[in-house]
Amino acid sequence: MLADKGRLAIVTFHSLEDRMVKRYLAERSTSAARPSRHAPEDRRAGTPLYRLLTTRPRNPGAAEIDRNPRARSAHLRAAERIRRPS
Repeated sequence: MLADKGRLAIVTFHSLEDRMVKRYLAERSTSAARPSRHAPEDRRAGTPLYRLLTTRPRNPGAAEIDRNPRARSAHLRAAERIRRPS
């Protein structure tokens, strides 16, 4: 339901959650890499859906952690929709 040019921001608190989000965005973004240089290209991949806005997860600063200690494990990942799925 995300419109073109819409922004998706996801906050994760556990490494397993972060890994799922990271893989989802990487597989559907402009920076998606082939699994192996020896593997054939996947013809089904099509055009990318997202442009990544964060290359590394954004972590809270020291001031935020002082105010809210549970924020120390939070990671933010963001992407922008570049086309609607067909």
